[in-house]
Amino acid sequence: MQVTDNAPAITGEHRELLDQLLDKWSLHVLDQLCEHGALRFNELRRAIPAVSQKSLTAALRRLERNGMVERLVVNDRPVAVEYRIAPVGHSLQELIDALLRWTTTHLPEVERARAQFDDAVA
Repeated sequence: MQVTDNAPAITGEHRELLDQLLDKWSLHVLDQLCEHGALRFNELRRAIPAVSQKSLTAALRRLERNGMVERLVVNDRPVAVEYRIAPVGHSLQELIDALLRWTTTHLPEVERARAQFDDAVA
């Protein structure tokens, strides 16, 4: 990939962060929290029905560690925790929306390329 004057070179740190932000479940979590604001764990699970408890926990911890999500204890007994998008995480909303629009626009082209490749390899 060519580096332009206003685009930094892709480093290991860039790859690591992007891998963590754009992985399967983190992208869903970011999207839900940007759309709905604060959600409890089980509300997130209901909003993302295919995610397991273990995968959702891992995604939330990654996002919290990277400063994208804030974890708030809202009740001690019984313990209740809410997750909300942090300001830096919210700044990703336009980028996520742009990626989703790009995917929607170009998915048919990608699927054709995949089919051609698979036919050629088979």
